[in-house]
Amino acid sequence: MKRLAFEKADEIDALAGDKYDFVLLNKASGENVRGLEDPTMPARKADKTSKPAVRKTAERTEAQGEAATTLPEAMTGRASPAKAAVGDKPVFEYIASLPQPQRGIAESVDALAAKTLPGLQRSVKWGMSYYGVGDGWCFCCGGFAGHVKLMFINGAALEPVPPVTPVGMGKSTRGVEFESVDDIDERQIAAWIKQVAAVPGVGGKKR
Repeated sequence: MKRLAFEKADEIDALAGDKYDFVLLNKASGENVRGLEDPTMPARKADKTSKPAVRKTAERTEAQGEAATTLPEAMTGRASPAKAAVGDKPVFEYIASLPQPQRGIAESVDALAAKTLPGLQRSVKWGMSYYGVGDGWCFCCGGFAGHVKLMFINGAALEPVPPVTPVGMGKSTRGVEFESVDDIDERQIAAWIKQVAAVPGVGGKKR
């Protein structure tokens, strides 16, 4: 069993059955969702109940297919089963795993971020794409049921303030939701990206 620790989450929900055990950590100064995998948690004992091998394989394949295409309504722990990893490749793999139209929207946001911020850094955290410029993660993008959320950490300080206050992402996070590629206002999104990248993000040092 994996154990994930979160700070400032509005909702905690165990996704995909009992695969995750969530713990809410509250810090007085924390404003954003943070999480760590705890390798010290003991592994769950395997179910020794005898079942036909063919049936088990079919059920496993069906469950994997459903997990790959079913997206959450909101951020209630993890946006997807994608494992945490730093780098371009994990982010591209996560985006490629999304169904349409979420995949196309996420690809467009990723391309706009790379165009707007030289030296853009990518990471998969809590099942979605995170972006920064070397002094912390500034914004994130994830596929959800019927839309894609682009969320700015410390977005409440942006001008103008993005209209959406995402569930489970901390009281200072703000964002926008896209149901299609046509919803993306590239000029406004680029302006927000530049603003939020101008200050240290999550995990960054004060300038």
